[in-house]
This record gives sequence, structure tokens and C-alpha cells, in this order.
Amino acid sequence: MKTIGMIGGLGPESTVDYYQRIIEAFRVPGSLAAPEMVIYSVSLQEVMDLAAKREWNHLVYLLVQKVRALHKAGADFAIITANTPHVVFDEVQAKSPIPLISIVAATCDKARELGVKKVGLLGTKFTMEENFFAPPFAAAGISVAVPSASDQNYIHEKLMTEIELGIIKDDTRKGLIDIIARLVGNEQVEAVILGCTELPLILKDGDFDITFLNTTAIHVESVVSYCRAGRTW
Repeated sequence: MKTIGMIGGLGPESTVDYYQRIIEAFRVPGSLAAPEMVIYSVSLQEVMDLAAKREWNHLVYLLVQKVRALHKAGADFAIITANTPHVVFDEVQAKSPIPLISIVAATCDKARELGVKKVGLLGTKFTMEENFFAPPFAAAGISVAVPSASDQNYIHEKLMTEIELGIIKDDTRKGLIDIIARLVGNEQVEAVILGCTELPLILKDGDFDITFLNTTAIHVESVVSYCRAGRTW
């Protein structure tokens, strides 16, 4: 069994979600076996400050140092438990001593499996503004649409002041669903990427009549598959 390395804290609520999902995926009746994990919980504020200033080189340096620490602690591969830092994923992977599993690539694979041709993307303002989801999706024949500028501001503000802090409000859920409805009406998207790992904490399947691509759940599926490739029990 490969040892999993997680760069967590981005934010804490989704890191807990990742941990619980991974453990649950390995549960076997009558067995207490579970994969070994090393978690490096970093400061969400530090990462968001670097993103706000578009100091991508500094973000690469920060993430590479964390990956190296995970490697020294015994991790065989690693993941970044957030979408926004994947803006520099390729640069981090190039400097990483161990394999990294991309949340964007995993989500793209899932969208391709579903056969959709156009998806909506919700996430932090950086995720919606920066061009790191669109290229791999375009290569797979899938276009990516984002909400209007005002809707992007609403999503980002609610993420930073509520959802990332574990505060879940029904009126915020309604506001997000209204944004999805506008994406469907204006852009004719066939599925919506929950491109912040906190969004699945407030938006659930069935909240709107469209497929949600839960990036946390999709990422975990890839982690479990890769981890099991080295399974010895």
C-alpha cells in the first residue's frame, strides 16, 4: 500500500472531508486496515495572499517545500487538497520528488467519461479567472464556462467569509443555486464543476437538476486507485 501525502488546510473543512472519504473507501467488513497518510496542514491565508498578489513563483516554492517534507516523512505520492493552487500544478510537479495527482486532470477525466461537451466552473475568484481548467478540458473536447463577474464576486466572498470557515447558510446555498441556474440558462452547460473543495460541503447532488462534478470526491477516487496499485493486503 502506497503512503499518501496530503497538502491540507486549504481549507481545514475540506481536508477533513478528504480524510474521511479516503478512510471510508478502504473500509472492509471485519478489518481495521487503512492506508497510511501524512498530512501537512498549511496556512490558507498565506496561500490566498499569494494568489491575490499573483505571486505564483512564491506559491510554487511554498508547495514544493511542503511536498518535499511529505516525501521525507514517508509519502510515496501526494495531492494538493484544493483547486486554486493547481494554477501552478505543472511547475510544482516538475520540482516534486514524488508523483502528484492533479484534481484538474481527474475532473477532466470524469467529465469525459460522462460525455459532456460544456461545463460550468464554480470556485474561488482565482480558479474562475485563471486559465488552468480550460486547456486540458479543451484538449478533451469540452468547453468551460464561468459565471458573470458579479456572480464570481458573490461566490468568492461567500467562500472566504463563510464556507471556508465551516459556516453553512441556507440563503447562501440558494444564492449559489441561482448562479448555477443562470449558467445553465445563459451558457447551456451540461454539468457544473464544484471547483473549490469546500463547495461540496454546501452543494449536494439533487440541489439542482444538473450533474455536479464534486472535485473532492473525484480527486479521492484517483487517490484510492493509485494507492491500491501498491496494495499488499
